[in-house]
Order: sequence, then C-alpha cells, then structure tokens
Amino acid sequence: MRAHLPLRLIRTTAFAAVCVLLAALAHWLSDGARPEPWALAAGLLAVFAAAAALGGRERSPAQVACLLVAAQLGLHELFGGDGTGYVAAHLHGQGLGEALGMLTAHLTATLLTGWWLARGEAALWALLRRLARRLLLPRPAPAPAAARPLVPVVRARAVPPDPAFRHSLARRGPPLPA
Repeated sequence: MRAHLPLRLIRTTAFAAVCVLLAALAHWLSDGARPEPWALAAGLLAVFAAAAALGGRERSPAQVACLLVAAQLGLHELFGGDGTGYVAAHLHGQGLGEALGMLTAHLTATLLTGWWLARGEAALWALLRRLARRLLLPRPAPAPAAARPLVPVVRARAVPPDPAFRHSLARRGPPLPA
C-alpha cells in the first residue's frame, strides 16, 4: 500500500516534529542551553525533507528506528553551539563518561521514540487497510428471507454421560487394516 500526498505529508510532519522536539528537549535538559531558532528551523526542514522522500510506504520498526538514529545524530551535530563538530567535541574535548552519558541518553530516547512512532505507523496502516477493505470491496446483497416451514421442532433432552466413562477417549472411524 502506497501513501498518497495528504497522508504522506501528515506522516512526515508527525515524524519531523517528534524528532526535532525530542532532540531540542534533550539538549535543553542536558546542558541547559536551548538550540537557536535558526537551528530548530533548519533541523525541522532537513528532517521533513528526508522523511518526505522516504515516507511513500509503510516502514518497519527497524527502519523507523534507524531513520530516527540518523536524524538524531544530525540534529545533535546541528544543535552544537560553537559551530564545530559537536560529536567530535564530546568525544575529544570532554571526558568519556559525559560523552557516553549523552550517547546513551540519545539512543535510549531515540529507541523509545522509534518504538512509539513504529506502533503509531502500524496502527495507522492497519486502520487504512480496514477502511480500504470496507469502502472498496463490494458487499454481498442480503439474501431474501426464506419462508419457514410450519413444522414444530422437537428438542431432544441431553442424557448426562455415565460417570464410569468420564475419562475415556472415544475415537470414531473405521478400524485400521491389519
């Protein structure tokens, strides 16, 4: 099933907004500095363009997580304050513990968000498939009601089984040839 333009734009907007807001919030909470407005706009535009190019069909959870990891790395680099490589500054200018903490926080948030987006993606496509089946498949015409015979129906009373045979196994069928 392919996504047409309106659905593609809705999915792309949701992905880009979640991705950029996650990265901005993580940077704001980790080092106390908010990303510049131009960096937010540039990141939103870049993620939107990439997601629009790749959003033509349903993606698996692994694909969504990989796209989120790539987007988070790019946004992490973009939101660096001094214009130099932010990842390189983490790895070379700061202690390894702080760099690993930032990397762990990014990966954890990215994988949780990827799982959340993948579940939303699966739910959206399941809903669209149901709607397509319901709207596009012809429904059979109801069969005309047949006239019921006026014969009374006698209901038989079930006889409870003998307690001695409660655990026996009844197999029906012809005997096996010798």
